[in-house]
Amino acid sequence: MDKREFQEVIWAYGHENIQANHPTTLMFTKDEHLTKNGNCIVAVKADKASADLATEFKEALKKSKAKLTVLIEVGELKQQINAFGINKLLLTNTTDIVIRKSNFVCNRTLGVKADKAAKELSREMVEKLKDPKQKVKILLKLLVELC
Repeated sequence: MDKREFQEVIWAYGHENIQANHPTTLMFTKDEHLTKNGNCIVAVKADKASADLATEFKEALKKSKAKLTVLIEVGELKQQINAFGINKLLLTNTTDIVIRKSNFVCNRTLGVKADKAAKELSREMVEKLKDPKQKVKILLKLLVELC
């Protein structure tokens, strides 16, 4: 069976209020401000939200067995989160992208059944993410089986 890979790159920044201690989700936002209540947020001032991703990428993400890899790079530190697409994805939110351990879907959801949430990021990376000048690269890789 043929497979096709899609990629998107998102650039974002750290913020002094990043906690990254949510047990089931991880989020990137275009918002510039963050309170300590946003404990799933790991980067702010993102240049893309789910609605901004390429149409081809979003359609592929809705295919059965779409495998999503999220690679977060903060300086020399890298962390990988593996998740899945699902046909119920809306991908219409204009501010946020959320990766979830559960199957819950709303317009912010990019991936479900993730193997990590914000709480499981390395604390060394989280410390770097507390620097508002810290640039963050988020690489989304999608592998889809074509029928």
